[in-house]
Amino acid sequence: MSLEIDVITLFPEMFDAVTKYGVTGRAEKNKIYQLNTWNPRDYTENNRRSIDDSPYGGGQGMVLLAEPLEKAIINVKDRLKSIGVDDTHVIYLSPQGRLLDHERVLALSDYGSLTLVCGRYEGVDERFIARYVDEEISIGNYVISGGELAAMVLIDSVVRHLPGSLGDNNSAKEDTFSNLLLEFPQYTRPEIFNGESVPSVLLSGNHAKIKRWRLQQSLGKTWLNRPDLLAQKRKKGLSEEEVLLLEEFKQQQDYKISE
Repeated sequence: MSLEIDVITLFPEMFDAVTKYGVTGRAEKNKIYQLNTWNPRDYTENNRRSIDDSPYGGGQGMVLLAEPLEKAIINVKDRLKSIGVDDTHVIYLSPQGRLLDHERVLALSDYGSLTLVCGRYEGVDERFIARYVDEEISIGNYVISGGELAAMVLIDSVVRHLPGSLGDNNSAKEDTFSNLLLEFPQYTRPEIFNGESVPSVLLSGNHAKIKRWRLQQSLGKTWLNRPDLLAQKRKKGLSEEEVLLLEEFKQQQDYKISE
């Protein structure tokens, strides 16, 4: 059975970017996952179709009303039950949420149904969150205009790990962060570009040497750009080969600086 993804959003048209293009577009077409959008405005009872109001206690901005969101999520659950899905994991995309990382993406890809709630303005009435939301997720320590972009990031990252989404089932396993290391540098034709050649080891045909070089470059890039990831990697334990390769990389960097 495909992964059911339901999104509660004021801007359902934005999700055409997910369902019509790239890896996620192909995966949806191939029924690897199913995406449905629900607009809270469709569940309002006032003539103006208002979905927000000013916050109690004062302050800037507006807050999304709990009632339209509640009606939307009830309809989501009714749809799911009609196709034999008894439960769904409800996620509110919020800057106050848990930071999305590789391990959480892998865990979410194992669910049979995800419901994503996209906030807007100053947020969502807390009573809705307390009653219906299973977890809050953030995609970074910054604020964006609404939860739609965050939801699309989450969908893309999760769908990549569903069987059949990628042409090569090993591609996702080799992605950056899969082993707490950044990906090694990639090269393609032409062999010489602006006077710079492809590293000779990649042209050697020696697969053992290529594998060793790629591991060293991954270790080195992580050391240079994401020392926090390398620290996590060290806690889990570096192999003797990884320690040696990293030291060699550091020495090469010292040599470059001294030139």
